[in-house]
Amino acid sequence: MTDIATAFADEVVTNAYTKIISVPGIEGPVALITLDNGFDHTKPNSFGPAGLLAFDKAIDEAFAANPAAIAVTGKPFIFAAGADLKGVPSITSREQGLELGRLGHKVFRRLRESSVPTFAFVNGVALGGGLEVGLHCHYRTFADNVGALGLPEAMLGLVPGWGGTQLLPNLIGPSNAVTVAVENPLNNGKVINSKKALELGIADVVLGSADFVEQSLAWASQVLAGTVTPARPEIDRGAGWDEAIARAKAIVEGKTKNNAPGAVRTVALLELARTTDLSDPASLDAGFAAEDEALADLLMTDELRAGLYAFDLVNRRAKRPAGAPDKSLARKVSGVGIVGAGLMASQLALLFVKQLKVPVILTDIDQERIDKGVGYVHAEIDKLHGKGRLSPDAANRLKALVSGSLDKAAFAKTDFVIEAVFENMDVKKKVFAELEEHIAPETILATNTSSLSITEMASDLKHPERVVGFHFFNPVAVLPLLEIIRGEKTDDATLATAFATAKSLRKSAVLCGDKAGFVFNRLVTRTLGEVMSAVDEGTPFDVADNAIAELGMPMSPFTLLALVGPAVALHTGETLQASYPERFKSSPGLEALVEARKPGVWTWGPEGQAVDPEVAALWPQGDKVSTAEEVLERTRRAFAEEIAIMLDEGVVAAAEDIDLCLILGGGFGFWNGGITPYLDRTGTSEAVNGRRFLAEGVASV
Repeated sequence: MTDIATAFADEVVTNAYTKIISVPGIEGPVALITLDNGFDHTKPNSFGPAGLLAFDKAIDEAFAANPAAIAVTGKPFIFAAGADLKGVPSITSREQGLELGRLGHKVFRRLRESSVPTFAFVNGVALGGGLEVGLHCHYRTFADNVGALGLPEAMLGLVPGWGGTQLLPNLIGPSNAVTVAVENPLNNGKVINSKKALELGIADVVLGSADFVEQSLAWASQVLAGTVTPARPEIDRGAGWDEAIARAKAIVEGKTKNNAPGAVRTVALLELARTTDLSDPASLDAGFAAEDEALADLLMTDELRAGLYAFDLVNRRAKRPAGAPDKSLARKVSGVGIVGAGLMASQLALLFVKQLKVPVILTDIDQERIDKGVGYVHAEIDKLHGKGRLSPDAANRLKALVSGSLDKAAFAKTDFVIEAVFENMDVKKKVFAELEEHIAPETILATNTSSLSITEMASDLKHPERVVGFHFFNPVAVLPLLEIIRGEKTDDATLATAFATAKSLRKSAVLCGDKAGFVFNRLVTRTLGEVMSAVDEGTPFDVADNAIAELGMPMSPFTLLALVGPAVALHTGETLQASYPERFKSSPGLEALVEARKPGVWTWGPEGQAVDPEVAALWPQGDKVSTAEEVLERTRRAFAEEIAIMLDEGVVAAAEDIDLCLILGGGFGFWNGGITPYLDRTGTSEAVNGRRFLAEGVASV
């Protein structure tokens, strides 16, 4: 234990307290073990080496009481959130990883192999190793208010390594296990609630949260008396298992192009679990040993360290935005105006009214558009009501808050107005000039521009200090990033209000300098530019499009092009070309695509994806054919060069903010830590800039 304990010297120890209690209807005492690290719910229970040993000791105490049953529960709102990952960067050898895996198995399996019935009373968050504690128990009750359950390890670069890959498919079937251990983690770390856990077969019963432990003990007494026997499905170890593994492999290929080692190893372990016989200790030993080996391998990979770095960015840095003014300067927002009533503006209106619950007014150039925008918001609110996510009263109240007006004078009572009109500087300046005639001097004027200068947009106004960039990503409801852009004259109160509003909207805000394209669009446009240049030169479309998969973008460049629209991509490119003509070049092929009004490069037929013959005919190509490796290398170098320039320009405070923007704005892979750890790992940063973006040991072994 000494070696691994050294790596976890700063562990916040989760203690385990054993209480021996009498329960009506149960003959003999019940040993109730409570996991508690001594902090409130904002610091969840987790398992490091000392915590595992404390749990082991509590199990000793439980058995010593010769109980009729042993039950494990957690502190208020938290069961356990898995392994203590803070010590991982201090792990320096594979042996330490093996030791950690074996210790978790040794402790947890005591619950599984107990001759005394064991119960998990899951009263709160149960993720990773926390859920695995439950899987080792013979029976599981879940409180009805638990909303965060899952095995997220594959997202981080690990495997569910304390029994999850072997026990879960043998409990709930391989297909459901793939959903929990592969599909959900790679779907932005999706978690499930108690209701879903019951549906999947993880929970045996869901009980009310108010007196959850008492109800759980009463349910346990029925199990012990034999009046309740939880259902256990017959597991299909033939074609059903084949289909589940094929689906898992397709998900990992589709989401990561097999560049995420944790996800690949998770699938391999789920495949192995088909032959794991839970009633045979030797078979279980082999399955658990395979988990230990996977854990030991993965703990020593740069991809895992990058994944933990990304996790830290999303869960810590994103909550304390670098450069944000003191939040006490923020002004209250009690009414919102939205200029535009198209799809983007309507999505914004829905978000603002749902989260702020204040009056929202839309305006546009004619009543028909306004009615359509308001109608969209009302229809979406009705859908939420239909799904049971809003009560009838709540839905009616929200709908009553959304209105439209042709007259911008209706914005007089708003505190925050955002424009979402056509991406044209003259149009946006005109909109703001008109608004300034009707709104109070302190009303925020926010722009959803994706690339235009905030400073120029505010330059002719009487109050340029209240103009701020507030750039959302599409779809608004899904992507959490908000780029907040400070113009030359934007004051601290405006900026503080923008950050406070972002937080109220449940978005993660990053402060960006007022440079063309800001962060995300600038980098992605540079990337697209390199790929399209390769095609312009003569590289086949499929070679160029597939070449950069290992960068961790969630979709290929030409798939992304079709999503955003060639005309939008061309317009953004032209904005960046005007600012940085030496690095952002026009693409004759893209220009031809837009002129022909083609929606993208690809078509889909019976034989799958192919280049649209009309696109192939209109896209001018030279005779310089690059290999996939050459396209990847030029794209890496472009990324490294552009990021270094952006950091020198002060577009963001640090490389971490670049990574945060790419992860939250476009779903770049956790296993690359966004992008800068990957550029450091591949040697590109030093080759291009003469230095790494991050210090060694940050996001790397």
